[in-house]
Amino acid sequence: MNDESTFLQRYEKALNPRQPEKCSIPTRVLGYGEISTVLEIVHPDGQRYAYKRMPMFYAHQEVEQYERLVHKWVKTCNEEIGLAVLASNTYCIHDEHNKRFIVYIKQESLPRERIGNQIIKHANEQTASELLLVVLKATQKVYDFNHKNRGKIEIGFDAQISNWAISFVSNDKVPANKPAVTFFDISSPLIRLNGIEQQDSELFLRSAPSFLVWLIRLLFVQDVMTRYYDQRKVVIDLLANLYKEQRADLIPTLLDTVNAFLADTIEPITIKEVRDYYREDAWIWRIYLTFRKTDRFLHRLLGLYYPYILPDKIRR
Repeated sequence: MNDESTFLQRYEKALNPRQPEKCSIPTRVLGYGEISTVLEIVHPDGQRYAYKRMPMFYAHQEVEQYERLVHKWVKTCNEEIGLAVLASNTYCIHDEHNKRFIVYIKQESLPRERIGNQIIKHANEQTASELLLVVLKATQKVYDFNHKNRGKIEIGFDAQISNWAISFVSNDKVPANKPAVTFFDISSPLIRLNGIEQQDSELFLRSAPSFLVWLIRLLFVQDVMTRYYDQRKVVIDLLANLYKEQRADLIPTLLDTVNAFLADTIEPITIKEVRDYYREDAWIWRIYLTFRKTDRFLHRLLGLYYPYILPDKIRR
């Protein structure tokens, strides 16, 4: 076991998922996902790193398959698509007591003011349009690659603004040796090889309440596993997240930007589509979080370990 794995093994033992920021090893929650949490953890040498904690693995073979997909996804994006993806390393921790394996994805802890959704929160229309255009151009590379390689290899891609680090803001100049945007959310490596999805959809169900797994599998898994291959749905999702970022005022302007940029690629998107998508998505995840908290309470009542870190409330 290397030094990093030893440190993370010690960290996992010290972590209380209900109160991560009270860990004896300094910790700050950077963001919440449906199956993971992004943590900023301070190393003994004082360096801070971002870790995405993925506690849903039951066997080492599952971890190996997942790590292979992560590395293939990143390599494909960097080397074949020409997309800048943040350097990352994966580490596997065996929690023998709770009979599970936990994967940590380690990345540089990026300046908060350079994360896309933080910029959007305070951006005027011009800055927001500039940012969106750079993201759209980077994302277009993915779908051009997919179109060219359809039936052989395709990449599922979540272009949400919160998944990008920005190297410029409005009148800033992009350094010659640095990309304008860098993508950093690599935790859901969706890849189709010869038309077959390589990611195990059951992994995404591990964080779901046991009493809802059958319903989620029936109603939502197929949509989640396919929507990120559909450029139009990905862009609608990107725009709809402006509601979550409390910047719905930007949607009309940015919708014009999107429709102009993608005029030859997809059918025009309407404000109604964006609004309806957001309302349905927000409702689903609000209910889902409520049930997850119920599931956590039941685990605690029965004296069972609950490995996931949940937000108190997500503003939508």
